[in-house]
Amino acid sequence: MADREIPGKSSGNVFLIGPMGAGKTTVGRLLAKELGLRFFDSDHEIESAANASISWIFDVEGESGFRRREARKIAALTEMRGILLATGGGAVLDAENRQLLRERGVVVYLYVPLEAQLSRTLKDKNRPLLRTPNREQRIRELFAARHPIYSELADITVEAKRKFPQLVNRAVRRELEQFRGQAAAAAASAG
Repeated sequence: MADREIPGKSSGNVFLIGPMGAGKTTVGRLLAKELGLRFFDSDHEIESAANASISWIFDVEGESGFRRREARKIAALTEMRGILLATGGGAVLDAENRQLLRERGVVVYLYVPLEAQLSRTLKDKNRPLLRTPNREQRIRELFAARHPIYSELADITVEAKRKFPQLVNRAVRRELEQFRGQAAAAAASAG
């Protein structure tokens, strides 16, 4: 698919968005390999460039410092062609990030129902936004704030509550093919 262009999305890029615990990195690696795309994880790229963990960045620079780094990294990564990018859960909060994602590739929302997200992340100790006495409440707040943004931004939404990444990967591939076919048909009828 990387060599077949999607009208209006001709970079060949695929961008995965969704909450923490959705499986964006795991599914993204599988999907990139199958589609012949180079895989990037924005959080990993930020850590690599900073030579520091996201937790450290949050501790030293706060969330605003992390978000500035994230915006710069997303701007640079989305300029590339033929990539699959797994974004951090909060990357969609920045209007410029949303615009770049929308304009430079196909945006896939890995939707995870709230209850599944709670079970996947409640015990996770590595997520700075979950360093709070009431983790469940925090996850619910993040879901309420971000789900509408993910839904609005996405070209494609795939439910990712399945436990096996291969099944989610297959569902995303099916949806990408269908999206590509619809986009090509629309372009043909308009031309």
